Amino acid sequence: MNIAVSNRRRDPLPEGDEKFREVERMFDRLAPDYDRMNRLISLGLDRGWRRHTVGELGLGAGARVLDLACGTGDLCDELAASGHVPLGIDYSAGMLASASTRAPLVRGDAGRLPCRDHSLDGVICGFALRNFVELTQVFGEVARVLRPGGRFAALDAAVPSNPLLRAGNAIWFRGAVPLLGRLLARDGDAYSYLPRSTAYLPPAAVLAEALGEAGFVDTRHHTLTGGSVLVISGTRA
Repeated sequence: MNIAVSNRRRDPLPEGDEKFREVERMFDRLAPDYDRMNRLISLGLDRGWRRHTVGELGLGAGARVLDLACGTGDLCDELAASGHVPLGIDYSAGMLASASTRAPLVRGDAGRLPCRDHSLDGVICGFALRNFVELTQVFGEVARVLRPGGRFAALDAAVPSNPLLRAGNAIWFRGAVPLLGRLLARDGDAYSYLPRSTAYLPPAAVLAEALGEAGFVDTRHHTLTGGSVLVISGTRA
């Protein structure tokens, strides 16, 4: 399976190398406001989502876990609070410069991870799957760096299946969030892009199948907060 994270909407969104460059520039610009806006956009629920995803790893204390597309390091801090040994990687220099975590952070590409084969116990990713250009390549790299039995867990946005919840999600995520971005963030355009970028993300079943083809077993997925957030996980065979 070859999954380029593609645009399924009529509105044009960048693809391929253009997407790679645009996503990097966008996160560099929004980095100073990122944590504050995350709390606001999620109504403070994002901390609980991250804790839940760390729990999905099911790893013991001392596990070495890579936070893939770590941003400012929120997940690294959750990993450390759970007794794990975190390492963060992100391609955005602006996000890394704005990080306050004590975990070691590295600038690097998720499609070419600077980690040895089978050197990690876990990999975690928060709200970044849709920002990768080629998910098949990323999943292959995650499989390469995980030891057999290692765990992967990812958190990302989703669209509720319930019609009423879906309507409420659209009003908030596609209406209120861009407005708040224009009013409160230095790069308001980014908060118009972020809701639209969910169009890049394949269905959960397709993501689980791609994980299986990359070498994972026991792949599972479920949603949180009325179906507005997706959690997907798997074990390295």
